[in-house]
Amino acid sequence: MFRPDTPLPTDIKTWAISQLHSKSPALGIKTKNSQIQEWPQSLQPNLEKRDAMFSLFKANRKKENEGLDGQETPKAKQENRRKNLMGETDELKFSHRNVYGEDQLKLRFTSFWANHFTTGNIHDNQNHIGHAIDEAILANLNGNFSQMLYKATSHPAMLVYLDNVWSAGENSLYTKRQKSQGRQAGLNDNLGRELLELHTVSPSAKYNENDIRNAAKVLAGWGVHTAFESKSELMKLGGTTNTWDFFKKDYAEPGGKVILGKTISAGKGGLKEMTNFLASHDHTIKYISSKLCQHFVSDKPSQADIDYVISKWKQSKGDLEQIHAAVIERAIQSKEPKFQWPMTWIFQVARLSDATFFHGWNELWTYDEKLMDNNRIFEEIGQGFWHTRQPNGYSSDKNEWVSGEMFERRIRFSDAIYTAGRPKVMSSEIMDRIGANEVTRKLVADSGSEKNKFIALMCSPELMGLENA
Repeated sequence: MFRPDTPLPTDIKTWAISQLHSKSPALGIKTKNSQIQEWPQSLQPNLEKRDAMFSLFKANRKKENEGLDGQETPKAKQENRRKNLMGETDELKFSHRNVYGEDQLKLRFTSFWANHFTTGNIHDNQNHIGHAIDEAILANLNGNFSQMLYKATSHPAMLVYLDNVWSAGENSLYTKRQKSQGRQAGLNDNLGRELLELHTVSPSAKYNENDIRNAAKVLAGWGVHTAFESKSELMKLGGTTNTWDFFKKDYAEPGGKVILGKTISAGKGGLKEMTNFLASHDHTIKYISSKLCQHFVSDKPSQADIDYVISKWKQSKGDLEQIHAAVIERAIQSKEPKFQWPMTWIFQVARLSDATFFHGWNELWTYDEKLMDNNRIFEEIGQGFWHTRQPNGYSSDKNEWVSGEMFERRIRFSDAIYTAGRPKVMSSEIMDRIGANEVTRKLVADSGSEKNKFIALMCSPELMGLENA
């Protein structure tokens, strides 16, 4: 949806396609009443800085566990988290971008792909998730799918989340060395399995356990858990301090590997060979085209919609800009309702009403008590990218979200946004701006007070995407 101060486009298709090229600065607010502005660079550290912060966090936590230097105090623990973990900051930045940004369509595609390439906050992974969303997904949104697949697969957020950082080939030097000393070591196939099942070809390709294990063997050696002591230690282990290009040769499985009939070379370059092969596979194209259509076009997309996206994917050889343009075309043509994710819906409510429901970036630790904590918002709404979650991500099937409990949550959030967020635009103005249908207008008119009208509008079938407008 468009913010109240944004002129509505006369040609929605032209606007939507042009959005694919829009700039995407991180916009937000410093305090509850401040103007929209760009996020400070100090709150957007690069990967090297994030790794250094995480290393310091682990060192301080070790002191906490050992009771050294007063680090066992609750205040010291809180300060350690505040200074060195990026999860809450990145999550707030994500919220701000979606509420205050003018590149909302790019951000919607970013959310789709961030969910497709699910990562979660396990093993203290939160310093990497925001970086993966910005640099592996958003930064590659107009590139080729094969590049996004490679960057997402090799990102520390993914390698940590699916345990690949501990995976070693069964015949690797590292495994042999460990076993000779009576220690356990070996292959972890979590990422190899999800790469085939969820990120690319899907079970329709009829891969088998050998394919999964061979994919895991290609991945063996990729990644490092960043609780390292020094840069020299990293150089010794992987030959680089760049944790997004980190390959431990001693962990690698020697020899070629066959996946779905394709032989993949040994060594570091094997990962790019594998992701390129999987990215262009027919089953990948069909699976993800269908998934895109269900998410953006219709809860039950037609085969014609899916085939249209498939054809553009094949013609462009995986060019995401052309794939996304095809999805936009079919979404505009569709007369079917499209149910809104809880996360998308809450951003929509804040945008339409110009309510201030997310606190400012300098209020991360001293925010207005009337506003719900950012992390708690996503916990309560039942959806967030920084939570511990399953690798298959959040479903686009409305049946997974339509229940009495989930509807009651939206009512409570609409109430909270009206009460604490203080919308600057009232229900009648919003309905006129979006061209609300007569059913919605009657529902709102019959609701009594302005607060009740606001709740009725935001929880109406039309605004949630449960029926034709």
